[in-house]
Parts: sequence; structure tokens; C-alpha cells
Amino acid sequence: MNAQSKFISRAELGNWLTELSARFDVWAPRYEGEGATGAVVYRPFDAARGVELDKKPTESAKHTIFPRSEALINYKRNQDPENPGKAALNLEVPAAPPPRLVFGILPCDARGFLILDPVYDGSGTNGQAKDIYYLRRRANTVLIAKACSKVFSTCFCNWTGGIPASAEGADVLATEVTNGYLLAPISEDGAGVLDSSLLKPADEAMQKEAEQSHAAAEKALKPAVDISGAMEGLVKRFDDMDFWQGESAHCLSCGACTYLCPTCYCFNITDEPAGLNGVRLRNWDTCMSPLFTLEASGHNPRTNKAIRLKNRVGHKFSYYPRLNKLTACVGCGRCIKSCPSGVDIRRIVANAAQTNAAAPPRG
Repeated sequence: MNAQSKFISRAELGNWLTELSARFDVWAPRYEGEGATGAVVYRPFDAARGVELDKKPTESAKHTIFPRSEALINYKRNQDPENPGKAALNLEVPAAPPPRLVFGILPCDARGFLILDPVYDGSGTNGQAKDIYYLRRRANTVLIAKACSKVFSTCFCNWTGGIPASAEGADVLATEVTNGYLLAPISEDGAGVLDSSLLKPADEAMQKEAEQSHAAAEKALKPAVDISGAMEGLVKRFDDMDFWQGESAHCLSCGACTYLCPTCYCFNITDEPAGLNGVRLRNWDTCMSPLFTLEASGHNPRTNKAIRLKNRVGHKFSYYPRLNKLTACVGCGRCIKSCPSGVDIRRIVANAAQTNAAAPPRG
């Protein structure tokens, strides 16, 4: 993009998001809860609640485009009054949601949608399947990513090809500078939301400060471990159950890693009837659940948590990359930070890749 970068002051940020709310369903991160038990979550923008941009969001922004639960079809049975045993079935696809704008999404979360896209746009299945629900929401959503000004011990985006100021998947990249944020348009849609009179042209000093912030955050990351051998290493480790039993020993199969992950896309579909009416729902599911692979026959090929962890790690770093040339992990580190028993995917992948670099110790 050759469009000029803009500047929004902290004092005017809320007013700008309120202004954008006339055109978009605006979402932004905010803090909910109290003290250490609270969390930073993505919610519809509320000027009275403000936004939280100093703390790392506890959850990913995945649900802003791929909801935790969504109606796929509403159905209604209309009985024939002269023959109550007969009923016509009417199906209705829910209306497309209004245009949406997500402000303050992490760069790793924005990259995550590039991993979801091939699953739902048909490119990952040679055009055989397209998900209209995901695609229409994706096409009508503007993502304003906020470059990370600080990194955490669990961050490892540099392992998977990312950087703290990555613009991949974003429409605008916002960077914190003195007294506000530098807004750099990445796409045409991004340039289109920077037309407010509340925004001022960014000057050279702001550009330089932003570049310095990007470089400082990248330098603060721990050196990346070479996991180029992970794809083949995980295949070699496939039948090594001693390895997987050891790596999964602390796992509780709670599924926190999958529900917080910006790139997991497993779901279940159920019909929920209510009298003659009903709805077909798609809900997130987790491959770490013992019931995820339970078959109608009663057979379950993944009753063992070691096998389930092998599938999760193998999918992200071996199976998916073979199909789509992308690692299905963006290194956000949420699965590490929020794991109640200290399972560290970095250690598993590094060990599977058989690198010489030191892997993180077992928690």
C-alpha cells in the first residue's frame, strides 16, 4: 500500500472507534473480571468500558470471524391441518452479519486467519468445499492489528515465521508511539477506515519511533529454535509411544490449549429442536477431548491422551504443512501460558525435530 500512515491520539481513540461503530460492528479487547482472576477478552466495543491495549489478550480473536457457536440453518415444520401426520419442512439460512471491524487484534492472531482460510475457502480441498458462513464474515471484517511493544516468555512467533509487528493477515497495523498510535494501511479495506478527521497524517518522527519499537520487540524475543525438521521428525516419532507418553504425562485433556488457540478449527454440528422448530448449530470442539473421535459403533481410536496430543501437535507441525505449506501454529504461546499442568508445545516440537538447540524444560 502506498497510502499514507495516520496518527490517532489516545485521547481520541474512543471517539474514533465510536465513529467507526456507525459503519461497523466494532470489537476490541477489554478487561473483564477482578484482579488476577480477570481476563482480557474481545467484546463489542463499549465506549464506557474502554479498550485494554496494555495487557496481552487471554483469548484469541478467532471467534470474531469463526464464532464459538453459530446457527447454520433454522428449520420449521408446518403441519398440514387436514393431515397432521404430514409436515412441510422449511429451511432458512441466517442473514449475513453486518460488516465488522476488530481493533487491537494481535499480529499472531491476524496471521492465524491465513491458516484458517484454506480450510474454509476451498483452496485446501482443491475447491471441493467452501464454507459460506466463514467466508462472508471474513470478507466483511476489517482487522486492525496492534504491533506487540513487549513480548513474553511464552511468545515464540519467530519459531513459525512471524515477528511481533507482522502485518500478515491484517488490514491496518497499529503501533504504539508517543501519545497515541501510528496506523499503517496494509490493504484497500484498511485504507478505507483511515478517512476520519480525527486522524492526522503521521510524520517522519512517528515512523522512526514505530520502526524502533518493532526492532526492540523483535530483539526481545528469545532466539528461535530451528524446527525445520519437525515435519519429518513427527512422522518418525509417530509410533514412538514412549515419547508421546512422556510428553503427555502432565496433560489433563482439559482442552484449554485448543479453545484459546487462534488456529484450531475443529467443530461439531448438532440439531437443536424446539417443538416444530429448530436450529442446526456449529459449535467449537476439541481434539483433546476423549469423546471427540467416539464413533457411532462405540469404537474410539483416540482414547489415550498421548495419542490425542500426538494428533494435535502432528497436525500443526506436520500434516497441515504438507497440504498447505504453512505451519498451523503462529506461536502466540497461549497454550503454554494457560495450560494448568505446564505442557509446552515448544519442547515437544523441538524434541521431535531432533534439533541441537536446548528445548524448554518440562514444566
